Amino acid sequence: MNVLFIAAEMHPFAKTGGLGDVVGSLPRALRQKGVDARVLMPLYGPVRAKFGERLEHLFHFRFSRPPGTADIAIYHTEQEGVPVYFLESWPFFGQGHSVYTDLNWDRKRYVFFSQAAMALAWELGQGRHDGVPWFPDVLHVHDWHTALVPFLLHEARAHGVGWEHVASVLTIHNMGYQGWEAGGYLWEAGVPPRTHPDLVYQRKTDNLLGIGIAYADKLNTVSPRHALELHYPRFGQGLEGLIRARDADFVGILNGLDTARFNPATDSYLSYRYDVRTFREARPQNKRELQAAVGLAQKPELPVIGIVSRLVEQKGFDFALPGLRRLLAESNAQLIALGQGKPEIEHEFRKLEWDFGWKCRAVIDFRVGLAQLIYAGADLILVPSRYEPCGLTQMIAMRYGALPVVRETGGLADTVENYDNGAAERGTGFVFLFEEPDAVRKTLHWALETYRARRVAFERMQERAMRRDWSWAGPVRQYVALYEGALGKRRR
Repeated sequence: MNVLFIAAEMHPFAKTGGLGDVVGSLPRALRQKGVDARVLMPLYGPVRAKFGERLEHLFHFRFSRPPGTADIAIYHTEQEGVPVYFLESWPFFGQGHSVYTDLNWDRKRYVFFSQAAMALAWELGQGRHDGVPWFPDVLHVHDWHTALVPFLLHEARAHGVGWEHVASVLTIHNMGYQGWEAGGYLWEAGVPPRTHPDLVYQRKTDNLLGIGIAYADKLNTVSPRHALELHYPRFGQGLEGLIRARDADFVGILNGLDTARFNPATDSYLSYRYDVRTFREARPQNKRELQAAVGLAQKPELPVIGIVSRLVEQKGFDFALPGLRRLLAESNAQLIALGQGKPEIEHEFRKLEWDFGWKCRAVIDFRVGLAQLIYAGADLILVPSRYEPCGLTQMIAMRYGALPVVRETGGLADTVENYDNGAAERGTGFVFLFEEPDAVRKTLHWALETYRARRVAFERMQERAMRRDWSWAGPVRQYVALYEGALGKRRR
C-alpha cells in the first residue's frame, strides 16, 4: 500500500505542535509494518536555511492553473528511512522567515500547495523522480492546510483517468483552526464550486477544513474522547454538523509517541539516565540539575511542578494562573514553566516569577534540552487544557516518571488514569474537570499532599505510568484499517 502524507509540518523540519510530531513519527511506524509511506511538505525558508545541505534536488515541473503557470521544484531527503519531498515555488514557498504567516496569505498559499500536491502525485506516478513510477493508493491529509485535497481528488476522479481508485483520509489535529472564508482564494485559484449538500446546507462551502470533512473518504481525529467531543458545538466549533453527517466514516485514533526519541534511558539531554527500575535513584539527581539550571534552591525533597506548553487559552493557562498564584502563596513547592505564546499570558507568568522569585521560574522560550530536563526532574507536570485533541505532553511526562495533573478532556482523559486517593491500586496522575482556578489549585494541593504523605503510592503511580505503552504499535494497526476502509469505498 502506497500512502502519501500531505502536511504543513513534519518533525524535525517544521513543528509548532502535535501535527509535526505525528507526521514525523507515524510514517516511520507504518513503513515498519510494510506500508510505503512518504511525506510531502512545503519547503519553508527556515527549512532551507537549516536543512539545505541534506536536500537533493529531484526535478522541476510546470503547473498551470487559472492565475498562471507556476514553476515547481521538488527536493528530497530521507528522515529515519522515510522519503520526504519538499515543494518549492515562488512566491509561496522557499523564502520567508517562519512556517506560518498571516491567515490571508496562508490561505492563498495552502490552496496552491493542495493543488500542487495533486500535480506532484501525478508526476511521481510518471516516474519523474528516478524513473520508477510511484503512485499513491491513499492521500493522507492533515488539518485545514491540506483539507482541500479530498475535494480536488473527487474532481480528478470525475474528470480524469487514473485517480479512480485513489482514496483520501483526513486527520483532524485541531478543530480550532479551519481555514475560514477561503471562497475568494478558491475562486482565484480556479477551484470548482463545492456542491456537496452538507456543505451547501450548512454554509461551509468556503471553509477549507469543512470541505475536507465533507469529501474525504475516511476521517479521524487523534483520540477517541475527542472524536466524541467533536460531535457537539463546544468542541466542533461550527463543524459539528458535518462531523455528525460523517459519523459512519469518522473514528478517534490515539496518537502514539516516538518512544525512541522520548526515552529516559537513552535521552542525550540527561546527565542521569534511568528506566523504570532505577528512577527512584536517578530522578532526584535530575531534579537537582533542573533546579540549578533555572537558579532555584537545589533541594530534591521539595516537590517541583513543571509546565512545558504553548502559553495560550487553549492550554488553559488563563484560568490556571490565578490558581497557581494562590498555590505558591500557600505551599512549599517550586514551579518551573517553559513555553511561549500569547503575550498577555507570558506577562502573567513573568509576574508570577517576579512575585515568587525564590520558588518560581518562567522561561519564556522553548528549549528542547530544558524541556527534557523538566520531564526528567519535575515531580508533576501541569496540563490544564480547555481542549486537547490528544496531547503528547502528558504521555512524555508519564514515560519520564512525572505524574500529570490534567483537565478531563480529549486525549488527556483517554491517557491519564485518575489516582484512587489510596494505595494507588490505580492511577497515573491527577484529574480535574472544571475550568476554574480553584480546580487547578486544589488538584495540585492534592497531588503535593500525595507526594509528601503517601510517597509509596506516589512512586507506585510513577512506576505504572512509566510502564504504559505509548508506542505507535496499536495506532498503526488502526490507521492501516482506516486506509483499507477508505480504499474499500473506492472499489465499490
